[in-house]
Amino acid sequence: MTLYTVVWHFDAQDQLAEIWLASSSRNAVTQAAHRIDTILGTNPDSKSRPIADNLRKLTVAPLQVLFAVSESDRIVKIIDVATN
Repeated sequence: MTLYTVVWHFDAQDQLAEIWLASSSRNAVTQAAHRIDTILGTNPDSKSRPIADNLRKLTVAPLQVLFAVSESDRIVKIIDVATN
């Protein structure tokens, strides 16, 4: 199995922090973020769907992320996160 490095863009990190701070269920947000890292680190296409050229969407309640994959570098870059 080939693994990917998952990188959260600094804007996405800020969005995640704001979501976590505003959440009444911070544990759910933390668990979803961890699950997103796990899914994208092993197979970013498995549970996501294409949005545009090299842009995909993954939803793990209560979060939804937009990300891009660089196959040659084996890097997944999360560029946006919101609640679903």
